[in-house]
Amino acid sequence: MQAPVVVMNTNSGERQTGRKAQMSNIAAAKTVADIIRSCLGPKAMLKMLLDPMGGIVLTNDGHAILREIEVSHPAAKSMIELSRTQDEEVGDGTTTVIILAGEMLAQSLPQLERNIHPVQIIAAFKRALKDALEIVEEISTPIDTTDDKAMYSLISSSIGTKFVSRWSDLMCELALKAVRTVTWEPGNGNKEVDIKRYARIEKVPGGEIEDSRVLDGVMVNKDITHPKMRRRIENPRIVLLDCPLEYKKGESQTNIEISKEEDWNRILQIEEEQVKAMCDSILALKPDLVITEKGVSDLAQHYLVKANVTPCGDKEFGSTLADRAHAGNAHGSDPDERVQWGDLAPTRERRCQPVRVLTDLRAKHAEGKTSWGINGDEGVIVDMHQYGVWEPQAIKLQSIKTAIESACLLLRVDDICSARKGAQPGQGGGGEE
Repeated sequence: MQAPVVVMNTNSGERQTGRKAQMSNIAAAKTVADIIRSCLGPKAMLKMLLDPMGGIVLTNDGHAILREIEVSHPAAKSMIELSRTQDEEVGDGTTTVIILAGEMLAQSLPQLERNIHPVQIIAAFKRALKDALEIVEEISTPIDTTDDKAMYSLISSSIGTKFVSRWSDLMCELALKAVRTVTWEPGNGNKEVDIKRYARIEKVPGGEIEDSRVLDGVMVNKDITHPKMRRRIENPRIVLLDCPLEYKKGESQTNIEISKEEDWNRILQIEEEQVKAMCDSILALKPDLVITEKGVSDLAQHYLVKANVTPCGDKEFGSTLADRAHAGNAHGSDPDERVQWGDLAPTRERRCQPVRVLTDLRAKHAEGKTSWGINGDEGVIVDMHQYGVWEPQAIKLQSIKTAIESACLLLRVDDICSARKGAQPGQGGGGEE
């Protein structure tokens, strides 16, 4: 009898095959989904993340949470990649797609335990995907993008679930204004919005949230270098510099031996003459504003202020921001304030039963009332058309397609093997594994 031929090194790493690999993938996907499951909806909870540098991040955004955690299982890494893809494609629904994919895999687990082949489960998922996409297309309602009221209700569905729900009206207004500011028509009748290229969010310490605004132009996070300079200039003539407005010191160490007091004064005079020559060259262009990414010396400030020119550089005055920061903490909380148990547990107090609410919702949908949904604040079913809660069709379609396709992909995996590790430095790589 011929001896078996070994075609794979069994000592190259951990390997899982068959049903064990499928169960491992499902468990990893469910674990990732359980991490952010409580971050979905208007009553979403926050996650506290500690980065390696000791910083703390509080957020309920699925993509922001998953990109900060480290996982080793390949299925978990695949789930995190779903969140990144969803964020890049449509910008929202990152939590939804992870939870939906994890739930699809969880529902397939009992079928696998009944020895149903994964190909049959995948075929059922694809039929469900086709039906879901057709239903979404059927019940979708077109809206006028120029209608502010309709756009506000659409934006608030996403903004309202975030930590800034207290200022959701302001954020909706800022978001809509920012998008319309960067919207442009290339000429073929279509509108293009490239937020990553033309929009930027700049955070300035101090002040209040209500001070946020959309600037139609370019923002430079610099301050004037002298208190007597103008803070508001209309239609300015601007000079941009990438060099410092100060005496440039030598790159190598220089020693000067001085024997007379006049020589020392002459050295200082040469430095002043060089700075004055730089300022004269700039003033010859008759600018109103000079912006440099480097430093601005006191002497250069003197010459520019004398010519009524405002420079902005690295030398900033932070007293105003510091005062605002202290003022923002002036309104402290009352240490004697107490919260009743009823305010913390409205669901238990009202005896809300999820099964009964879902049954009532399915009954409404069976009657053809597809616009009915669950009010996340009160736990009752309402007509979302009248309630003003909408979700973009693109987000829903992308979430369903991405979640089901990724679940089918993981179900097809029946073998997990570790790749061969590369040779370590200083070790010979000519031998066989």
